[in-house]
Amino acid sequence: MNFIILILIFFILLYTAIPYFLSRGLGFKVLKRVKNPSKIAFTFDDGPDPIYTPILLDLLKKNKVKATFFVVGSKAEKHPQLILRMHQEGHLIGIHNYVHRSNWFMSPLKVRQGLENTAKIIETITGVRPVYYRPPWGMLNLFDFVKKSRYKIILWSIMAEDWRTSGGSEKIKKHLLNIKGGDIILLHDCGDTPGAELDAPRNTINALKDVLKTVKTKGFTCVRVDELIQ
Repeated sequence: MNFIILILIFFILLYTAIPYFLSRGLGFKVLKRVKNPSKIAFTFDDGPDPIYTPILLDLLKKNKVKATFFVVGSKAEKHPQLILRMHQEGHLIGIHNYVHRSNWFMSPLKVRQGLENTAKIIETITGVRPVYYRPPWGMLNLFDFVKKSRYKIILWSIMAEDWRTSGGSEKIKKHLLNIKGGDIILLHDCGDTPGAELDAPRNTINALKDVLKTVKTKGFTCVRVDELIQ
């Protein structure tokens, strides 16, 4: 019995903790930032949201900012007009999987099916098949590493902890004070995922009104992830 428990613990570590350490700690097989003194990339997870995503898109358009949205496939199905608007306004659309569930708690087949379903949904709406992917919570499993994939995994170098309302927009602005060239910034345009708060994106949008002005005065250009890589 003890041997079986040890085998089980080893498998869990192999499937979850080791990939987490390699990706989040060492940056193996993922992109977290690039060497670029003048460009940064704002990315938004968990949407589209029928309330906050349109407001965010309005703000980005007003400031002539292009961003990257890692969308949830089931939400993209419900709000195709928002996906189309993102595309038409020049933003990059990536995959956050079909449901917002950790890869640690899904089989490799379930993860792959979610990716493919979401890619098809986005391609049907926009005519472009996505190639960039950010797993929920940035949690990869063993098979995300060992299996060759058409998708490029994008994580982040700055996280503003904007999924909760505590601290308001000032907390978010403090997290974003030290943006450097080449940074990939993680934010959220939807607050209905586990651990988040529904009204949290309101603070994110309010914070961005000041942050976008600040990054421009510092000489940074806000670009899509694919443009940052180039």
